[in-house]
Amino acid sequence: MIKNLTILGSTGSIGVQALDVARLLGFEIKALTSNVRIDILENQIREFRPSYAAVADPAKAEELKIKVADTDTEILPGREGVLECARLEADCVLNSLVGIAGLEPTAQAILAGSNIALANKETMVTGGDLINRLARENSVSILPVDSEHSAIFQSLQGCRDKKQIKKLILTASGGPFFGKTAQELENVTAEQALKHPNWSMGAKITIDSATMMNKGLEIIEAVRLFGIPEDRVEVLVHRQSIVHSLVEYNDNSVIAQLGVPDMRIPIQYALTYPDRFESPVKELDLAQAATLTFSKPDCETFRCMELCREALRRGGLYTASVNAANEKANELFRSGKIRFSQIAQAVEASLEYPAGADDYTLGDIIELDREIREKTEAMLK
Repeated sequence: MIKNLTILGSTGSIGVQALDVARLLGFEIKALTSNVRIDILENQIREFRPSYAAVADPAKAEELKIKVADTDTEILPGREGVLECARLEADCVLNSLVGIAGLEPTAQAILAGSNIALANKETMVTGGDLINRLARENSVSILPVDSEHSAIFQSLQGCRDKKQIKKLILTASGGPFFGKTAQELENVTAEQALKHPNWSMGAKITIDSATMMNKGLEIIEAVRLFGIPEDRVEVLVHRQSIVHSLVEYNDNSVIAQLGVPDMRIPIQYALTYPDRFESPVKELDLAQAATLTFSKPDCETFRCMELCREALRRGGLYTASVNAANEKANELFRSGKIRFSQIAQAVEASLEYPAGADDYTLGDIIELDREIREKTEAMLK
């Protein structure tokens, strides 16, 4: 089990829950970061006394520096401050940043020799091959925090040969619009899309769940985390969010991980692997859950999943393209500037941009992301 921990994105949903786990297990906190939520970060600093804290917004960093001047925590400003926290020597860096903003910090933490607890799926979506290579070269472990990928990771324990794996099965809640037609979704609002039935998540990820882009990103992440071909990663809609994902083996035995929908289970497992400890999560009562249902996703209404599969099949940086288009369109939808259906349109359009190079750098990914965002915004005006 780790002794000290850096949390990137400590004021978001995953970061707050990770600190619940840290509090229970007595981890030392080396550093914390946030974008702008300095009120929450101040309270975290006073409780956990990290050596460093970073705020991506430089003005907010200066404000926080004044607020916590009576503590020993050094406040680091801007994007470079976040990267400096990622580079600190730590047993583990938990990356719960949102979007492609998490890619470079993951790379920096790996280069510093820290193991990664990864809640930022866009790291593997946009630069998975590069990140996997860096992890191998620096003898660093990447442990999944997403509930679905943690469930697969747990269900793979004891598997000695990937050839024994027949398929990976990701479960999806179906989001707030399960069963709706494309016509019914044409005029839905961001407020409606943000009402997730089971999980408490940040706004961007909740919208991704409503479009089911989140599941498309998770297909990409699963391929790159576990080295399984895209056509052997399936998705089932499971409205109860009790079965978090499954692995089917070549003897047709299926192993699943079950639990109440609480992110502290996968967070804790990533931080204590290979051991298990008591957790703050309530026990699963299957008798109370009563019925577990499964159905195939509606890939015609929720097109983003199949567009992500197409990006995977094309290879190169196409997965970074669809991610960039989605991040921009998601942002525009949340601000009321585009319709819900235009998110999938933007993702589809991004596949027309040439991004097939197999040999790429971190800088190439970041530049492509910038270009696709600009093209997406121009297209959706």
